[in-house]
Amino acid sequence: MTVSAAVPMSATLAADEALARRRAAGERVLSMASGEIGLPVLPGLRERLAAASAENAYGPVAGSPELRAAAAGYWARRGLATDPVQVVAGPGSKSLLYALLLAIGGDVVVPVPGWVSYGAQARLAGAEPVPVPIRPGEGGVPDPGRLREAVSAARRAGRDPRAVVVTVPDNPTGTVAPPGTVRELAEAARELGLTVVSDEIYGDLVYGARGPVPSPARYAPERTVVTTGLTKNLALGGWRTGVARLPDGAAGRELHGRLVSVASQIWSSPPAPVQSAAAYAFGEPPEVTARVAASRRLHETVAGAVAGHVAATGAVLAPVTATCYLYPDFAPLRDRLAGAHGVRDGDGVARFLGERHGVGVLPGSAFGEPAGSLRVRLATSRLYGADDEQRLAALAAPDPLALPWIAEAVAWAGDAVADLAAGAGAAGRRF
Repeated sequence: MTVSAAVPMSATLAADEALARRRAAGERVLSMASGEIGLPVLPGLRERLAAASAENAYGPVAGSPELRAAAAGYWARRGLATDPVQVVAGPGSKSLLYALLLAIGGDVVVPVPGWVSYGAQARLAGAEPVPVPIRPGEGGVPDPGRLREAVSAARRAGRDPRAVVVTVPDNPTGTVAPPGTVRELAEAARELGLTVVSDEIYGDLVYGARGPVPSPARYAPERTVVTTGLTKNLALGGWRTGVARLPDGAAGRELHGRLVSVASQIWSSPPAPVQSAAAYAFGEPPEVTARVAASRRLHETVAGAVAGHVAATGAVLAPVTATCYLYPDFAPLRDRLAGAHGVRDGDGVARFLGERHGVGVLPGSAFGEPAGSLRVRLATSRLYGADDEQRLAALAAPDPLALPWIAEAVAWAGDAVADLAAGAGAAGRRF
């Protein structure tokens, strides 16, 4: 079997396509499986993209000087002094993450639960993921003590772990690991000789804007790569643009050479018109910071409302402090779910919500959870409206929950999880 044959399609994208097929067939569905942010493009970014549309030549593999300088400034404003030569741009942070795994080499420690593509990308790179559980409520960061144990065991078995991936803030849990845990992780990585790859794509979506996220680059700058992009904070998933900040010092310079070589063989150079708009965005003019702040408030409000419905079922749900994700554990309801619905794991929960209520969610198995886990991920990022007029209204509303389309979506999700927990009949169906 080839490496690619062993890698399934992204669970998120597969769920999105399945929901799209159902919608096209005339079914009414509520999409809570995808993390795509359902908000309009900021007008100033559209204008800059259009103005740069004639730029059709290859550019520097690492990205344009303007974009790299803007990204360096973005990180400097968050307490990470950055030289533009440390920055490498690519067609999406997802592509950069894969290229980094190729450039670093070896096996990769991944958090459990963790984003659906970390383990798959490791396998595509010819490596193996080394799964390490998180601490409760501290998503995205492998437990440092268990990290030491797992890496030591892997090396005794002849494996070669060289990197550890962390996600701050986290997808799928919607939590932010505390600075103490991130510092411990950085110290463990230094002891073990691991490169830290810190996926900070949600860094601007921490509720309350309580300052920059606790990046491991603060504690181990000589071995930490930070990646981010505009997919989440500015809802530009289709533009495919991302940047990586490489480690300080000699190790960073060496990795830079390997990463640029890999990039030159995969994407040649990032798309020039998008780089022009991205440079403006990373410069953070007032219209950009205002849009990000409005988006963050909207995520917090809607995710909080859905979280209230989920918590009312008796499921365990860590406080959501960032992003648009909820990651409840229905384990306290295990006997009731099995008896009323024959549901015994997260896949069963996802089937029940999808088939009976038209609510698409992802099971915990997509994020590396063990068999029998009753966790699922719900994303609220597609509940803001059916068109740009509704979505702009949601961004501007003092109380987004008072808007009828958002109120209906939140109630729909609430009815579905209530039915799951109570074992009620199909009367609650809304599609």
